[in-house]
Amino acid sequence: MVDSVLKTEFRSNFTPGRSLPKISTKLDAVRAYQFECKFYGLPPEFTTTAQSELTAAAKQVSPIGGAVDDIVVDRLNDKMYYPGKFTPESVTITFDNQLLTQATPALFNWFKTIYDPITGDATKLSAPGGPGNRSFKATKMTILELDNTSQPHSFIEVYGVYPMSVRFSEKNYATNDFSTVEVGFRFDFVDYAKIG
Repeated sequence: MVDSVLKTEFRSNFTPGRSLPKISTKLDAVRAYQFECKFYGLPPEFTTTAQSELTAAAKQVSPIGGAVDDIVVDRLNDKMYYPGKFTPESVTITFDNQLLTQATPALFNWFKTIYDPITGDATKLSAPGGPGNRSFKATKMTILELDNTSQPHSFIEVYGVYPMSVRFSEKNYATNDFSTVEVGFRFDFVDYAKIG
């Protein structure tokens, strides 16, 4: 069973008329139909827990998926098609309200293992499967979909994940938006499951 941090830590002891719901400053403000992203198997230097996990709130997640390429067989003037290789697409996730967490530094430090803009070094960590979990890829990213009561109802899992781009949000005093960071990820495989 996959648990939501928002549901268990911030909504569990709320009694209407007797108490007020806690507002999460760890992950995100309470809103309906939100998403949590959990990364598993990260290199230990990017996380504060012994499990090498990172949880962050997502404001927006781009479409996740891929397509099976065609194998085209020509027969005289006819064409016949067979399924070929699966090509996954990249996914872009906008992470929200990162002021009081270590998620943004962890994501940026992870990106710097792919390309460090200061030194110009690329892929600092060993190839996937290297000793001591010194890999630039996370083993799995779970995008947890929450319903209007912040209860998990389904999740998308992608495997062999690494960041390929980072964009920090516009800094504008005239807006009321949270500061966000937009990270593009590349992955190898994708799976989807319903909870319950």
